[in-house]
Amino acid sequence: MDIRTVGIVGAGQMGNGIAHVFALAGFEVLLNDITQDALDKAVALIDRNLERQASRGKITEEDRKAALARIGTTLKLADLGKTDLIIEAATERETVKQAIFEDLLPHLKPTTILTSNTSSISITRLASRTDRPEKFMGFHFMNPVPVMQLVELIRGIATDEPTYRTLLAVVEKLGKTAASAEDFPAFIVNRILMPMINEAVYTLYEGVGSVKSIDESLKLGANHPMGPLELADFIGLDTCLAIMNVLHDGLADTKYRPCPLLTKYVEAGWLGRKTSRGFYDYRGEVPVPTR
Repeated sequence: MDIRTVGIVGAGQMGNGIAHVFALAGFEVLLNDITQDALDKAVALIDRNLERQASRGKITEEDRKAALARIGTTLKLADLGKTDLIIEAATERETVKQAIFEDLLPHLKPTTILTSNTSSISITRLASRTDRPEKFMGFHFMNPVPVMQLVELIRGIATDEPTYRTLLAVVEKLGKTAASAEDFPAFIVNRILMPMINEAVYTLYEGVGSVKSIDESLKLGANHPMGPLELADFIGLDTCLAIMNVLHDGLADTKYRPCPLLTKYVEAGWLGRKTSRGFYDYRGEVPVPTR
């Protein structure tokens, strides 16, 4: 199938980044969210990010204007039914995602491919709630989307070969690299990354090291560009906890038990950069460790 139009559900951190790269690659994009304010902020952020790329010579000013012109917005989920490909990028809660797909079904073209940007939830289970499990896949972009090269493609048990080949071609058109993952909890990247972050939180919880010493140890001792606690704040501690819970529940192994300190931070509403506090306090000019 030739994908020309793309509908994106959710204009948050992931959704606006996905809209950015698709529009820049020449796709017509329709971005959906539940408030006009969220949509306006997303488009403004996309514009700023495109301007940054243009100022660095990565794209031309004409590219920037053309990409922005390809992005439309809507508050009506039903409007996405006319697109060739839909990417759900809502919150990492399965009940929310299921409700979105169920609301979309009556409005879809027979050929529309459904995908989820979920970082951990079963693709087979999400697909089973739709009328087209053979045209359903996991389409997992990394954050920040305009910068990160990898896209995980996850087939559910019913996903057919044409759907997979279509999305593989889309990834190539975006100029990114696809990695095929089996439909097991957290797929490839987060199956490896999240337990590392969780172990870093345990290391803090048990008093082995401070926030600063843990992050500096991994940056200088393992050549990581960001420390694990700094990265957790960037991802969102609520997202980290949700993925660890999926791993723990799905694989029934105690090694995936979320650290109680991670749970405590989420319960406090200290979710990282998006709430200005997590393992670091971002309310001043320079981030300060909170422990």
